[in-house]
Amino acid sequence: MSSELVTYELEGNVAIIGLNRANKRNALNDDVLRALGEAVVRAGDDADAGVIFGHGPNFSAGLDLAQLAERLRPDAPKVRKRKRYIWHTTFDLIARGTIPFVAALHGATIGGGLELAAAAHIRVADDTTIFGLPEGQRGIFVGGGGSVRIQRIIGYSTMADLMLTGRMLTAEEAREVRLVQYVVDAGGALEKAKRLASQIAQNTPQTNWQITNVLPRMNDLSHDDGLFMEYLNTAMVRPPETAERLRKFLERRTKPAGLG
Repeated sequence: MSSELVTYELEGNVAIIGLNRANKRNALNDDVLRALGEAVVRAGDDADAGVIFGHGPNFSAGLDLAQLAERLRPDAPKVRKRKRYIWHTTFDLIARGTIPFVAALHGATIGGGLELAAAAHIRVADDTTIFGLPEGQRGIFVGGGGSVRIQRIIGYSTMADLMLTGRMLTAEEAREVRLVQYVVDAGGALEKAKRLASQIAQNTPQTNWQITNVLPRMNDLSHDDGLFMEYLNTAMVRPPETAERLRKFLERRTKPAGLG
């Protein structure tokens, strides 16, 4: 599958999804988000891990401000009923879907683009990447889940600093505040992300699902409820593959030296 706005490729058991609006710095609008959501759902069916990247010189400069300005015109049609917010639903498909995602970042990773990156489970940035949340200077507020996801990653004080002052972070500064886990040379983020995703795809699907869906929910629970949730997951019926993996590990550990 490949659309005008989002590309999709399958490399083994890893789905590679690309934002394909380079002439607009991969700005995100409703059409892009719909195409992205469709690609993410397909990846959950096709693959065991996924990578999200941006075509061109930027990952994503965020919200398509032209679309927002159009909606804010005094004579713009008024919405009669509230609908499910496409930014939240699309990014939740990534953050709490069926497979883990690695974001490969370069160039502008700003505003909604940073919120998209935060929905991924691992973030790799090359040293051209700049991060920011300039919503305060635009007279708007974060709307892609950043108030929850980014704040949980970097904390209130750092997020408030970015939003209030318009400060931009380099890739190394982003690593210092744990916004990214890996920093690589310019042009190397996508290849590093693919290698990580390929490694992640070797885990059992159940374990990957627990890490991406159960573990983050622990933040919302009390101490006792968190331990109980952990117990329930530890006691889950495991697939036959788990027993086979443990058997092979134990055989390797007990094999006498010199027997290969």
